[in-house]
Amino acid sequence: MNPRHAKRFLLFALVAVLLGVTARQGFGNAWVSQYTYASAPATPDTAPKPPAVQPAAPEPDSVMQPKPVALSKRVTEYHIDVQLQESTHMLTGEQTVTWINPGKQQVSEMYFHLYPNAFRSKSTTFMRESGGQLREDRATSDSTGYMNLLTLETTEGYSLLPRLHFVQPDDGNPNDLTLAKLRLPSPVAPGKSVTLRMKFEVKLPEVFARMGYSGNFVMAGQWFPKLCVYETAGTRGRATEGWNVHQYHGNSEFYSDFGIYSVNINVPAAYKVAATGFQTKASIVSEGRKTYPFYADDVHDFGWSASPDFVYSEEPFSTESIPGVRIKLYLDPLHAKYKDRYMHAAKSALAKYAQWYGAYPYSTLSVVVPPKGGNGAGGMEYPTLITAFSAENDNPGYDLERTVVHEIGHQYWYGMIASNEFEEAWLDEGFTSYAEDKVMESEYGVSPNLPVEASYMTDPAPLKQLSWSYHSNNHYAENVYMRAKLVLVGIEKQVGDATMRKIMRTYFQKYKFKHPSTADFQRVVELVTKTKWNDYFSHFVYGDAMSDYSVASIHVTPVKQDGQTQYESVVLIKKTGGSFGPVSILFHFADGTVMPKVWDGQEAHIQYKIVHSAKLLWAAVDPQNDNVLDNKHINNFMKAEIEEKTRTRWSVGAAKLIESILSSLAW
Repeated sequence: MNPRHAKRFLLFALVAVLLGVTARQGFGNAWVSQYTYASAPATPDTAPKPPAVQPAAPEPDSVMQPKPVALSKRVTEYHIDVQLQESTHMLTGEQTVTWINPGKQQVSEMYFHLYPNAFRSKSTTFMRESGGQLREDRATSDSTGYMNLLTLETTEGYSLLPRLHFVQPDDGNPNDLTLAKLRLPSPVAPGKSVTLRMKFEVKLPEVFARMGYSGNFVMAGQWFPKLCVYETAGTRGRATEGWNVHQYHGNSEFYSDFGIYSVNINVPAAYKVAATGFQTKASIVSEGRKTYPFYADDVHDFGWSASPDFVYSEEPFSTESIPGVRIKLYLDPLHAKYKDRYMHAAKSALAKYAQWYGAYPYSTLSVVVPPKGGNGAGGMEYPTLITAFSAENDNPGYDLERTVVHEIGHQYWYGMIASNEFEEAWLDEGFTSYAEDKVMESEYGVSPNLPVEASYMTDPAPLKQLSWSYHSNNHYAENVYMRAKLVLVGIEKQVGDATMRKIMRTYFQKYKFKHPSTADFQRVVELVTKTKWNDYFSHFVYGDAMSDYSVASIHVTPVKQDGQTQYESVVLIKKTGGSFGPVSILFHFADGTVMPKVWDGQEAHIQYKIVHSAKLLWAAVDPQNDNVLDNKHINNFMKAEIEEKTRTRWSVGAAKLIESILSSLAW
């Protein structure tokens, strides 16, 4: 998912600018960034104008066939018939689900996620933790929704509803009905299967958090009773096999097992439908309604969207690592004229990810653009289907491309790698944010300002922890998106671009369709680099450290040597955060001499004693901002002597800056 923190980003960008201006006045050019800030720059006036609106292509009834070879273990198989009641915003469905026991023990119980119940009341765990808000989108008076299981039976017609009980293993909240436990009539032996039939209904909320409606637009995400993941011994370091069960939390996203989905979606005849997978038969129109038959395999979720207003466009695309994929756009009319921009972003992202990490094995990729007011459904990922941000205005900047690039990145780190986003969200969000930056820089020349992003990290926290352990959605996003990305860039800075590309590709190739863990990724880093990374992961992944190196003090004293006046400069460099690796240090003298040094950065401090014919003017640690995990650049530079006028200006400027920060926090 793609986070938005506009106010706080602007605040910290302003802080960075003020620091830069003040420091530049007093400290020369040591603070001038060599990067451009990459938080959604506006489209320049000189940029090519979008093409005129092209006539919309008719929605095709493309019939495709499943691939003959399974890519995953296919633990689950869903057959679902769902109907949209547009006037009441209801879904009514029938589902047959088959589960194969992948373990070595008998299983006597099953667990289901009933995600729509997160919106049943203000007392659910999701609503309590989120405060009825996700990103900048807030719940409305119509944002109430629910899921009711109407029947639950064996294939022989035996009712299991009395055996179903809601459970709350994470917080004990009795008002949370997002997780249900089912005691089976008889256990499922290893390698054997059980098939259940159920009928259900879903009241869609007015969308603010991923699923729901906005006007006549519908986003059906996490909309059906979904089996939890049964983890075998060894999966993600697990010692014994068992179910991985969690409620729906304010920060968490999702975790499911791979399988097959066959879904018939019935909507009013005027509606177009975008969905995971592809159509296996032509759609059927009857009595003013249309049924779309969709199929997908080797995926762990199924999402769909519908609207009568979609402007549809489709193009085939293939490269060396993409044998052939149909890219399908479902655009809001306000953004129909940007069809080529959406298509270019999708093609660029697919091509780069396939080139860098591995083949995209699916035959379709759908991009949905929600309407104005529907941004709660925007910036989200489902297998072979993504949502862009909504069409809020008719002059989008690079946010248009960035969101598409980010969400397509999830096809790899969420879709195929399928990490546990309840417990290790950084393995998806951080990896996707890292990959997104690479594509934006490669295709659009938009480079990240990593020093500014690092300075934004005011409350770092461990990356490997439960998603709801973070203080807030902002705290969650700052760490699992931004800090996690910086951790990956930090590895890249130490091993080089080519080796980092090899690390990422090896990780993807080794663990696609296998639910890897943080420890699995560390093993890949160590395998590729042939080096132990325990300290790095301990500090920055399992721990909450940033990497702060500072110029702590400078003392310059005249000394006599061979009858000549020389100057002895004693400079103390300190490490007050986690070890990053070798750190460059620069000394600049009054006669123009520049003296670089390199410190391994492993000890708590190092003292340099330099005798030179001219006075030391200033010293800087990490002058090129290579240490991307340094969130306190203010202490990277020190003048040997500061004029009283400059000292006063800096003190007053710092006081005003702090005053501004404190007042802004009242937002």
